Amino acid sequence: MNISPKQKHKNLSFILTTNGGVLTPVIRIVNILRHYYKNVDFYIPDHAYSAGTIFCCSGDRIFMDYNSVLGPIDPQVISKDGNFVSALGYLDKLNELLEKSQNNTITKPEFMILKDFDLGQWHELEQARDLASDLLSEWLPKYKFKDWNVHKGTKKKVTLKEKKDRAIKIAKDLSNNNKWKSHGRPINREELGKIELKIDKMEENKELYSSIKKYNSIMVDYMQKHGLESFIQTREGTIYGRK
Repeated sequence: MNISPKQKHKNLSFILTTNGGVLTPVIRIVNILRHYYKNVDFYIPDHAYSAGTIFCCSGDRIFMDYNSVLGPIDPQVISKDGNFVSALGYLDKLNELLEKSQNNTITKPEFMILKDFDLGQWHELEQARDLASDLLSEWLPKYKFKDWNVHKGTKKKVTLKEKKDRAIKIAKDLSNNNKWKSHGRPINREELGKIELKIDKMEENKELYSSIKKYNSIMVDYMQKHGLESFIQTREGTIYGRK
């Protein structure tokens, strides 16, 4: 749907539920949203994993309830057989085999796996991992931290370097596969707070919270009924679904 300049609005609320996917579409969507909207808020009624977590970090605020979860920023890439694979999972295993090879403890089957692994795909996995961290390091200071101007307690001014340093730390934490163990590991708002990613409580606005939960329930039911893999509804009520 094309949006003319006359239709430009200041704020956008994005209700998001996703298992994730590749990062390229996320970048294009963020570019479009930020062209048309000054403030973008994300509401997570259930979950937003992987690329969905990265997408949320392009917002000014992220709203979650006690049951909502994000996930590790473990981007997915398409393997040679056309399936999505976890970049961090593959890289962790490949690095483990490399370490075994250097220590002369690698087995023959493991050596064959390492020898036959496509170097082009290996590079693609590393690029996907680095891109995920780079996007958080760029978007968090620019959007999420834009109103973080003074330190609590001391009232000392927050520098751009401090914003970037915190973004890099959050990116490292969320991409630490040894910490989270799984591509689909659910991370709630309390855990996100511990790594200094501030989350707003969705239930503080009771009327809005009730509406979002009801809408999400209806949306899930609609998708299941019509066998839809993805679902987008605009403010005009137009529905775009894909099976």
